[in-house]
Amino acid sequence: MLPIDPHADIARRAWISCPRCLDDRDCTDCGTGRNCRDHWRYLLSTTGSVLHVQCPGCAHLWAHETHFGAGGRPSSL
Repeated sequence: MLPIDPHADIARRAWISCPRCLDDRDCTDCGTGRNCRDHWRYLLSTTGSVLHVQCPGCAHLWAHETHFGAGGRPSSL
């Protein structure tokens, strides 16, 4: 298992499912889109619409594409 990134900060969190351990699969709060007190991920950095996160439970690192803001700005007329 990987160690937790030394730059991980509990104050910077993201609430997305971990694709490896799926620890939030039976959580009522997570299932309804609420910010659960148990199933958060370290938000390590962002690049555009991509979040770089790590699961505190299994230490899995991954990039999560949010598609927020994807497509750029509309052209001006």
